[in-house]
Amino acid sequence: MKASKISAFLTIEGGHAIDDDLGVLRMYYRLGIRSMTLTHARNTNWADSASDTPAHKGLTDFGKEVVREMNRLGMIVDLAHVSDKTFYDALAITTKPLIVSHSSMRAISNVPRNVTDDMLRALAKNGGVIGINFGMGFINPKDAKALASATDTEAEAPPLVGRELDEYAAENAEKLFAKRVKVVATVEDVADHIDHAVKVAGIDHVGIGSDFDGIAGTANGLEDVSKMPDLAAVLLKRGYAEAHLKKILGENFLRVVREVTGG
Repeated sequence: MKASKISAFLTIEGGHAIDDDLGVLRMYYRLGIRSMTLTHARNTNWADSASDTPAHKGLTDFGKEVVREMNRLGMIVDLAHVSDKTFYDALAITTKPLIVSHSSMRAISNVPRNVTDDMLRALAKNGGVIGINFGMGFINPKDAKALASATDTEAEAPPLVGRELDEYAAENAEKLFAKRVKVVATVEDVADHIDHAVKVAGIDHVGIGSDFDGIAGTANGLEDVSKMPDLAAVLLKRGYAEAHLKKILGENFLRVVREVTGG
């Protein structure tokens, strides 16, 4: 940031990647990974996902050990994709701020991946940050059917490994993302979610979690990162101070990065 350079913060989406082994988690840390979502579209063997049938009533004992070990290492625990019970279980044992990297407001669009106001308040009390997702039904409930269809496809993926997994993933990505899905949501709708999150959680706990690389249709007017100034313009028009806008656009997440990783 001080050198005005663009950089990448390395993360893992889905705790299945550690293969139920804290040694693998430590290996990823040594390779430079500094954040991980506990689940993706399906449950792991130790945590329930928001888009799967609950199997563990939240986190198992091993799942709690994963959170503790991530705290010890200096890895950010990401609660995007987890079930409500997993969310609260992780909050109950963490000693560090958590994030919900790409979800939105359930009060506006009632989909399982979005968070409730109570979850927002709990995240704020923890010192964490939620990143507002720009995609499909996350923003406007009229788009929820398209979101559910994409999620169902992920949840039904066969348990493959190696080359077969790579080939399946490539085919699935082509199916899901080759053609942009028409959506109802707009930039103004995204701003509504930001407004709601700020009202409930406070300005220090809201960020951007666009999910540009993981959804087939973003809000109209936010098709890619080049359109971010348009969202900033809407927020400025709504009365956000420049200092507050900077927090939403990155400073809040950077605070958590520093607090958790020591960077």
